[in-house]
Amino acid sequence: MNKDEKDNPKISIIVSTYNSEEWLKKVLWGFNCQIFKNFEVVIADDGSGPKTRELLNTMSKEVFYKIIHVWQEDEGFQKSRILNKSVEACNADYIIMTDGDCIPREDFVEVHYINKEKGYFISGGYYMLPMNISKMITLEDIQKQNCFNIQWLKEKGVPKTFKNNKLTANGIISKLLNTFTPTNASWNGHNSSGWKKDILNVNGFDERMQYGGQDRELGERMFNFGLKSKQLRYSAVCVHLDHKRGYKTPESIAKNLAIRKETRNKKLVWSHYGITK
Repeated sequence: MNKDEKDNPKISIIVSTYNSEEWLKKVLWGFNCQIFKNFEVVIADDGSGPKTRELLNTMSKEVFYKIIHVWQEDEGFQKSRILNKSVEACNADYIIMTDGDCIPREDFVEVHYINKEKGYFISGGYYMLPMNISKMITLEDIQKQNCFNIQWLKEKGVPKTFKNNKLTANGIISKLLNTFTPTNASWNGHNSSGWKKDILNVNGFDERMQYGGQDRELGERMFNFGLKSKQLRYSAVCVHLDHKRGYKTPESIAKNLAIRKETRNKKLVWSHYGITK
């Protein structure tokens, strides 16, 4: 084993962001509370202003893990493009992808790490929080894992629903729920992981796709390539902070649905609009 292999982290975590420092800070604190620690964080920054860079410079001194900042000019919603650049910047063989508005529970990286398997990618879930609680969560709440504690959330006004199982299920119950959930184990941008070489083998994300479904389309090409997926919706847990979605337009959704339809109908594996042009 050469020195580079020894020094490389076991996991690279890509966190996408755009001008959302308040939420990104909470997410980075969440990664600082992880049980499994052999990872790096690659920030996929789709054109944020200088405040994000300042936050990352500050946080780099306060967290135990290495932060790599991959930035591109702001040219509207170009998440697929910045994710492709970030995949190339990853130093580990295995990549977790999540968003800068999803705080990971302390076992988040560990669950992905112990369930990774050749020939598979992993599909995780999220628990959506309302805006008032998203704002209320402090560093201390993340360190004490309050924001994953259903009693704490109920005291703050979260209603009682089946989705609460995402936070309370463990052991055999979470395995059963993972098995019987009606949700397809697709590639989800907020919580998925896979082997870097598998992502490169299908040429990453289709950069024609803007808001809506580019993660699913990547997963569909991975399925066409022969990979299977594992559903870990009730074990790989993050809480999703609330935000507006100003870039969601009927045009971008329609365009993306047409691209996904072609991928499915033609059983496409490679995107000509991905990492390698």
